Amino acid sequence: MNEIIKNIEAAQLKAEVPVFNVGDTVKVYAKVKEGNRERTQVFEGTVLKRQNGGNRETFTVRKSSNGIGVEKTWPLHSPIVEKIEVVRKGKVRRAKLFYLRDRVGKAAKVKELVK
Repeated sequence: MNEIIKNIEAAQLKAEVPVFNVGDTVKVYAKVKEGNRERTQVFEGTVLKRQNGGNRETFTVRKSSNGIGVEKTWPLHSPIVEKIEVVRKGKVRRAKLFYLRDRVGKAAKVKELVK
């Protein structure tokens, strides 16, 4: 039974997933359905966390919109997510950036990783 589930989930994985980590600033291109029309909406922000692995992997992105923090969580391998574009790499030392929720303005920024 377990092998059957693994095979089904492996078939649903996306072929190419971009490499991004916690702290990176990303643009998420998501399909939005409004009535009978479908359009692409861009959500740009900092990756707070990545969870699980395989078919069920999710990631959370946070941005500030009109002074209010907005967070969205997407399944990584969902057909709703068209593509993920890495804008800049962030320099962080932890796996989950929940401390950014309490910060406002420049304090909520993550330093850029320069190589």
